[in-house]
Amino acid sequence: MTEVPRSRPGRNPAARRPGARPRQAEVAKAAGVSQATVSLVLGGKERGATISDETRSRVLDVARELGYAHDPAARRLAAARNNLLGVFSFTATFPTDVQHSYYPFLVGVEQEAAARGYDLVLFTGSSSGGAGAGVPDALSRVRLADGCLFLGRHAPTAELRRLVDDGFPVVHLGRRQEPEGLAWVGADYVSASREVVARLAAQGHRRIVLVREDDEAPASTDRERGILEGLVAAGLEAGAWTVFRTAAPARSLTAARLRAWREDGVTAVVAEETDTGDAWRALLGAVRAAGWTCPDDISLALLGDPPADLAGEPTPTGFDIPRSRLGGAAVRRLTALVAGETTDEPLVVCPHRPGTTSGPPR
Repeated sequence: MTEVPRSRPGRNPAARRPGARPRQAEVAKAAGVSQATVSLVLGGKERGATISDETRSRVLDVARELGYAHDPAARRLAAARNNLLGVFSFTATFPTDVQHSYYPFLVGVEQEAAARGYDLVLFTGSSSGGAGAGVPDALSRVRLADGCLFLGRHAPTAELRRLVDDGFPVVHLGRRQEPEGLAWVGADYVSASREVVARLAAQGHRRIVLVREDDEAPASTDRERGILEGLVAAGLEAGAWTVFRTAAPARSLTAARLRAWREDGVTAVVAEETDTGDAWRALLGAVRAAGWTCPDDISLALLGDPPADLAGEPTPTGFDIPRSRLGGAAVRRLTALVAGETTDEPLVVCPHRPGTTSGPPR
């Protein structure tokens, strides 16, 4: 695959961190190319032959200007591949229960890794302050593997940036905007959420509220974007009341709030799936507290899969997240990075789930 140069900003070697050794990420930014291209050119790998002579010369020129020098220890480690892929989860404990929402991810990861001849190393963060990995160099031990796959809604950006800047192969399972240069694979939550709105609108719903966590996780913003796009496409109003953000669903999603929404004409409430499932639990509890039944009194939809412990509840309208396929896609991208190749994985489609929690508004 031929490298397409990015827009090339003006170079300013003096802008580097004082006294710091230049990193490949800085060379890539100054040359206007990807870090993978810099790694291929400076590493002298055969796969770099697909890179144009012009791009190769530009990278080498910038490297000389910045005073870049290879880290001999890093090169020895890179050459001593051991066919191990790391998997690091940022949940409180590593998910091994088959009912845990992350378990299907791991099934896909294991199957794809085995098919490609890799073994897996599971990291829990127990030696660095827990899975939250909040201490400096908390992720340094993942370098024991050839590359590492990270799972979790709230991963430490600074620690991931250090790995990316050092050229260590990293893939995050789920879309991330930071750090720059981090490879990721994700699900198409925008299209799936948009379809949920289309189905509700076809049933006759005209005022729909989205309930989401009060943070800026990309998975949440993608779902919100899909809901808003779906409302516009259906010709429905998308006012300030459309999105309800809450940090404590159990306290804020009450029977009184549901009644107030219905008095304002809201006939359907949509919740995002999170690691805890708190929004969906709170909605179900509020419906019961109001003495209502679903979908007779109000329709509900869930953007994702319900918590495993709620398997006995009615199947929610919404979409399924193909976790096993996402795990396999993440491994394919990670092994390509380990091999020094540039690659991408398309967003994975989330199939619609009709469910039984929505129907025509009364």
